[in-house]
Amino acid sequence: MRNEFAAAPRISNASFANREEPFMSLRYFAKKLGIAVLTLSIVSLLTFFLLRFMPGDAVYNWARQLSIEQGIDIQEARRQVILMINYNPEEPIFSQFARYYGNLLRGNLGDSFIYRGKTVNSLAAYAMPWTLLIVTLSLLLSFFIGTQVGGVMAWKRKSILTPIITVYATVTSAVPFYIFAILLQIFLCFNLGWFPMNGAYDIWVTPGFNLEFIGNVLWHAAMPVLAYVITQLGGWALLMKGSAVSILGEDYITAADARGIPPNTIRRKYVMKNAMLPLFTSVAMQFGMMMGGAVLVENTFRYPGMGSYITNAITQRDLAVWQGMLLITSSAVILANLLADMVYGKMDPRIRMED
Repeated sequence: MRNEFAAAPRISNASFANREEPFMSLRYFAKKLGIAVLTLSIVSLLTFFLLRFMPGDAVYNWARQLSIEQGIDIQEARRQVILMINYNPEEPIFSQFARYYGNLLRGNLGDSFIYRGKTVNSLAAYAMPWTLLIVTLSLLLSFFIGTQVGGVMAWKRKSILTPIITVYATVTSAVPFYIFAILLQIFLCFNLGWFPMNGAYDIWVTPGFNLEFIGNVLWHAAMPVLAYVITQLGGWALLMKGSAVSILGEDYITAADARGIPPNTIRRKYVMKNAMLPLFTSVAMQFGMMMGGAVLVENTFRYPGMGSYITNAITQRDLAVWQGMLLITSSAVILANLLADMVYGKMDPRIRMED
C-alpha cells in the first residue's frame, strides 16, 4: 500500500525562516524608527523649555543698547525690538509652545534675531555642509586607519606597536581634543604657515565644482580634520584590537588555518571583516560626540560650521538660532544611530531575529 504522506512536500525550518524574514525586517525597522521619532520628540521638547528657562533676557539687552544709541525711552526701545525680531518673552509659555510646534511641523525653524533678514533654515543650510564635511572626513580617516592598526596589533601581539598605540590612546583620550586643535593652530598655522588660520576657503577662489575650489576647501579643512583624527585614532585601534582578539579564538579561524588558507587571507576576510561588525554602533555614537565637539573645534579655526553659529547664538542670546541648530544637530545624531542600527541589522541577521 502506497504511503499517502510520502509525496507530501517537506517544509523545512529554513522555508519558514525565509518567509518570516521580510516580516522580521519590517518589524525591526518599525521599532527602530519609532524609537528615533520618540527620541527626537523628547529632544525638541527639552530644547524648547530648557532654553526659555535659562537666565537672561536678550530683548532687554538689545532694548537697552537701542535706547542708548537712539536716546529713546527703554520701554519704547523694548517695543521696537519686539516688533523687529517678532518675539515677546512675556508671551505665555504655552502660546510660544503652540507656535513653536506649529512652525516646526511646517519645517520652519524661525527667524534669527542677530542675523537680520536671515531664517534659521537658511543659516543651517549654509553651515551644516561644512560641519558634515570635517566630521565625516575625520570619522572615516580615523576609523579606517585605527581599525587597520588595531587589526595588526591583534594579529602580531608581541610587536612594539601594541605598547606604543596603548600609550598614545591613553594620552589622546585624557587630553581634550580642542587642546590639540589649539596646538596645531599654533605650530602648523601660526609658526610654520603651512595651513590657513581660519575660514572654509579663500575669498579669491571661485566657488564651484572645480579642482581649485575643492583643493582649497580641503586645505582649509585639514586642520580641523587632523585635530579630530589625532584624538580618535588610538581609541579605534584599541577597540579593533579587542574585537579582533575575540575573533581569533573562534573555531572557524582555527579550521581555516588547518585547511591551509594563507594567513593574509584569514586576517583580511575572516578576522577583520567580522571584527568590524561590533564597531558600527560605535561609529554612530562617535559621530554624535564629534558633532557636539564641533563647537570648540570650529571656533578654534574660525570654521563657518554649525558650531560657530551655536556659539554666536549663545553669546548674543539668539534663541531661534540656538534652538534650531541644537535641534538639527540632535536630529543628525539620531539619524546616524538609526542608520547604524539598520546597517548592523542587515549585516548580522541574528540581530533582527533576537529582536
